Amino acid sequence: MAEFKIGRLDGQPPRIRNVPIAVTPEGFWCCPSQAALQKTAKSPNQQGRPRGGASPAPSKASSVQRAPTISSEKRAQSTPARSRTNSDEQICPPAEAIAAPDPPKVAPAPAHEKRPKQHKISVGFGQLGSSDLKVVLYGKEGVAVKMIVHKNILAENSTFFADRISRQSPVSCIEVPDCEDVEIYVETVGLMYCKDVKQRLIRQNVPRVLRILKVAESLGFRACIMSCLDYLEAVPWVGDEEENVVTSIRQLNDEDHRADPLLKRVTSDVLTNPPNDTLAHIIDLVLKSSEDRGRREMKSLVLKLFKENNNICTTNGSSSADSSCVTTLYSCFQNCLDSLLALFRQASDPEVLAEQSSDDKEQMFRKITLEADNLLWLAEILSDRHAADELTVIWSSQGELAELHPKIPVMHRHLVSCVSARLLVAVGKGEALPSKETRRRLLDVWLQPLMDDYRWLQHGCRWFDRTVVEDGVGQTILTLPLGDQQAVLLAWLGRFLKAGDGCPNLQRAFEVWWRRTFVRPYAEQPGSSSGRH
Repeated sequence: MAEFKIGRLDGQPPRIRNVPIAVTPEGFWCCPSQAALQKTAKSPNQQGRPRGGASPAPSKASSVQRAPTISSEKRAQSTPARSRTNSDEQICPPAEAIAAPDPPKVAPAPAHEKRPKQHKISVGFGQLGSSDLKVVLYGKEGVAVKMIVHKNILAENSTFFADRISRQSPVSCIEVPDCEDVEIYVETVGLMYCKDVKQRLIRQNVPRVLRILKVAESLGFRACIMSCLDYLEAVPWVGDEEENVVTSIRQLNDEDHRADPLLKRVTSDVLTNPPNDTLAHIIDLVLKSSEDRGRREMKSLVLKLFKENNNICTTNGSSSADSSCVTTLYSCFQNCLDSLLALFRQASDPEVLAEQSSDDKEQMFRKITLEADNLLWLAEILSDRHAADELTVIWSSQGELAELHPKIPVMHRHLVSCVSARLLVAVGKGEALPSKETRRRLLDVWLQPLMDDYRWLQHGCRWFDRTVVEDGVGQTILTLPLGDQQAVLLAWLGRFLKAGDGCPNLQRAFEVWWRRTFVRPYAEQPGSSSGRH
């Protein structure tokens, strides 16, 4: 804590103020933030004595020690950095040091008493006795900062100051109007006096380094720019910091590609490492996994990431990468389907089952469950991406698989019916737009197996949503011509009257078909009216 004399506007003797400052080994002090200046402004009616208690801690971004309390007569000899104010304001530590309280409400000053409109601060760097240049920053809210600096230091480190000094020789003062970030500007100039800028930045955080980088680029402070880039390349990014870093880096005038190592954290060379090759490898790893927990969690994660990113596997895009991604998913689906059909053939063959041990049978049924689960996962991804048109064609053509379906125990085959249900929901929601023939064939082949497994699906699958499935199946039926609707719904009605709750409840679709069949023809006859009975 150093003591400074503050001039009085009323002509009274100056008072001694305790001003908290942060002294660094390089001998400079970072300017307090403008918010801190405004929040700690004191009324002229308040007493000038300092408050008791411990002084606030200096900013961790700029200080490693604090100067002891000394008299105003000896401050020039005891500390290499100093600060003065020309207004009746008390300087506070940087905003990062403490959370400043809300400013107190004070009564307006008397009309005859004039208060200064500008907060003036003087900051010195290095050996003040040898300084030969003043730089005045004019910031927001009437803040003006005078920096006492050295021409050779600024010209050596900054192309901006080197140009100003050479054009205005001899020059004793440089003014910088409309300074957007006075606090960081002062700190960046102070970094010119450091032997190791990177070591100074290690105490900072990512948002502050981005601010320093912006000022350093405007000053042409190359050493600071490189140190900021090295810091950002090595430090972890948390939350929104990644987008802020990438945006700031791409705004740099980086003609010599100094930021390339940093951007490699978020971008890769697509020529040597195509994203779709990596995606295919990830999908293949998940599909081949047999560890239940890891498989389940990674399927959930990958599915979530697909849903969050609309740029992956979208059929609306024109890029070859999108088409390749869809092709990869369809290829995986076909491989799983071929494997499932082969397993169904084995499991439904009495001679094969007779030759297998109980362990072999258990292993075979487990593979059936895994492959059916794989098909359901891929169908979910493609349906959610509105890319399942071809998938409905493939699935509706699996007549052999549907014939073998009743020969497999329901506890192992029910996930196959889940695939049928998911595709019917996709058609019913408009996520897939197959042809009329495909929609009818899909119902003819797979609706009956779905009804056979429906009771198990309701009680054996925790994630199974009966309402969604029934609505999807009903809407798919209603997309058919009226005669096809009648054939499908009458077949359903006979099954529903026997099975009851063990069958999909398609009553809403049945009502729509009824009105289309028995009400609309008479309502559309000439001379008919809604009020005639």
